Amino acid sequence: MNKLWQHCHVATMTGGKYSIIEDAAILTHGGRIEWIGPRVAAPERDCERIDLEGAWVTPGLIDCHTHLVFGGDRSGEFEARLEGASYAEIAARGGGIASTVRATREASEDALFESARARAVGLLRDGVTVLEVKSGYGLDLANERKMLRVARRLGETLPLTVRATCLAAHALPPEYANRADDYIAFVCDEMLPALIDEGLVDAVDAFCEHLAFSPQQVERVFLAAQKHGVPVKLHAEQLSSLHGSTLAARYQALSADHLEYMTDDDAAAMASAGTVAVLLPGAFYMLRETQLPPVDALRRHGVPVALASDLNPGTSPALSLRMMLNLGCTLFRLTPEEALAGVTLHAARALGLHGSHGSLEAGKAADFVAWKIGRPAELAYWLGGSLPNCVVRNGEVVTTSVWQYGLTALR
Repeated sequence: MNKLWQHCHVATMTGGKYSIIEDAAILTHGGRIEWIGPRVAAPERDCERIDLEGAWVTPGLIDCHTHLVFGGDRSGEFEARLEGASYAEIAARGGGIASTVRATREASEDALFESARARAVGLLRDGVTVLEVKSGYGLDLANERKMLRVARRLGETLPLTVRATCLAAHALPPEYANRADDYIAFVCDEMLPALIDEGLVDAVDAFCEHLAFSPQQVERVFLAAQKHGVPVKLHAEQLSSLHGSTLAARYQALSADHLEYMTDDDAAAMASAGTVAVLLPGAFYMLRETQLPPVDALRRHGVPVALASDLNPGTSPALSLRMMLNLGCTLFRLTPEEALAGVTLHAARALGLHGSHGSLEAGKAADFVAWKIGRPAELAYWLGGSLPNCVVRNGEVVTTSVWQYGLTALR
């Protein structure tokens, strides 16, 4: 049935700008936006009319980089870092990613699903309608499969669009100690073909860093993904400059993420390839980094800039994407408009979904959030808490927070 959502103001985010329509209406049908514009110009249709009571409407938020599925936590490492231990030192002691690998391997699929579901529901209530979930804490075929199966279950059982990314080249598992090339061969020749054939992989990612994998090893992973027709992404330039972002651009990667140490030449390469820069202020904040990503260079070259939570147990235990809007503004000096574009239109592009998500336009998915706020900048302004909202996915209300609209909330 057609629905006319009216008495609202809309930040459509077309072109990566607020692109505001005052006193707007949105006509939806079959999970899609059929028409959007000023309320006085709304087409005459037999439809259900929903009064949004003057709310501000934005596209559904998109968290385009998460490690949502994992076992255990690393609060002890958080304490160690505060006492002076570095990320590399913790990893050398068997901590870091290796400790989460152990906990994830020990956890059952159902246990991983239940813990991940709780985190995903929290993001949904905060306005997230699209979510990327990476593997990378299994590091063998059975456990990478287990993680990716959980990602698929989340998308099947929650009102969320979930994209699953295989990050098998995340770290070196203990059984391959000092044999990184052998592990990469296993990833390329056995793990990726099996997981892709099982329909569990939407994209392939890798960690290009001195304490992870070299650009040459990452390129082997990219070639394997390319052989199977799967797009790639990359963790790049987080701790040092290896020009991984240029490598990612050479393979038309959907995104290169982190990017604190990227160069001007890297930014130019990404711009030419259309590769999105995904900035992760949660990890920057938690690790107390001082090397800022070169936002001015990204702007100058016209690289689309997305923001994401990087939700993970070690370096960004971030349960709110909306908090990343504030951190992106305060730490990286993005404007509130740039930050909102970073979790809508540009985040959709980082997942290859910009044709259907990320902005409010006729023909796109009817995914949006009605916020009881006075202006869009409030989404980046408030620290924590729950902003009154109504989350709509595929034209149906899926959850409300505080402000009920008289509609049914997700239980």
